[in-house]
Amino acid sequence: MKKIIKHIYNESNIGYYLIEPFLKTYYFLKYRTSSDKAFLKKQFKNNFGYPINLDHPKTLNEKILWLKLNDRTRLHTISADKFAVRDYIKEKIGNEYLIPISFMTKNVNDITPMNLPDYPCIIKTNHDSGGGIFVRDKKKLNYTETKKLLKRRLSRNYYYAKKEWQYKDIEPCIIVEKLLTTPDGCIPADYKFHCFNGKLAYIQVDLDRATDHKRNHYDPDWNFLDFKWIYENGNQVERPESLEKMKALSEKIAEDFIYVRVDLYTIDSKIYFGELTFHSESGLGKFTPEVWDKKLGEKLALPL
Repeated sequence: MKKIIKHIYNESNIGYYLIEPFLKTYYFLKYRTSSDKAFLKKQFKNNFGYPINLDHPKTLNEKILWLKLNDRTRLHTISADKFAVRDYIKEKIGNEYLIPISFMTKNVNDITPMNLPDYPCIIKTNHDSGGGIFVRDKKKLNYTETKKLLKRRLSRNYYYAKKEWQYKDIEPCIIVEKLLTTPDGCIPADYKFHCFNGKLAYIQVDLDRATDHKRNHYDPDWNFLDFKWIYENGNQVERPESLEKMKALSEKIAEDFIYVRVDLYTIDSKIYFGELTFHSESGLGKFTPEVWDKKLGEKLALPL
């Protein structure tokens, strides 16, 4: 039944307008009627099967949830905003690491064949945590469905679903950005540098995100770490030539945060900044084996 309702909601305008009011009421009751702390404790218990220890957090997931409640600054909001963060990155490490933007708008009706660039691009909103709409050929884009999807995204405040405070006060907009591709036209590997207390702790590499998502992890010296986090491991990834530079850039950015994940790309030795994340997997990502949750948690010091 859920699949049927979801299909009607997503594929039919009539279904959308009929179901949306009920969804808004459901989400209001589910996400806005309890304190952040009570909500996160319940969410953690439902996900892991045991209660979270917020007074003495030990695992990485516990510490990420502690940070959700206790590490809230204006800089977090700026940095989580995919458009506003560009000024911060420009000041921190330089303009040359920013992916070119075609334009920014708050109006879905600006997404037209005339306004989109002739080169491959990605359309995304600035205030959520997720992927965008890949456009390799603007002539083949379904503009009606794209506008409908963007309108829904713009109307939502992503703070409420997982209580990630940094998203709460971001003013939503749409960004049209150049789509990064390798020389053979593939989406490049996504290098995610997890920094604890200003220093690189480990590197996450996401592969084939648009097809068969795989994920590997490496220590700062590029030794493979034998665990899974949500996704299965993929083929071994060669140490990137620009690794040392990417490490230095990530730690430069991480100076300002207790915990941050710095996402970078590298194509032909040129480095591009992706985004900053403060609560990876929203503090709900299961490790296999579970011991890695505690191993990594031991490396992150909180100001308790």
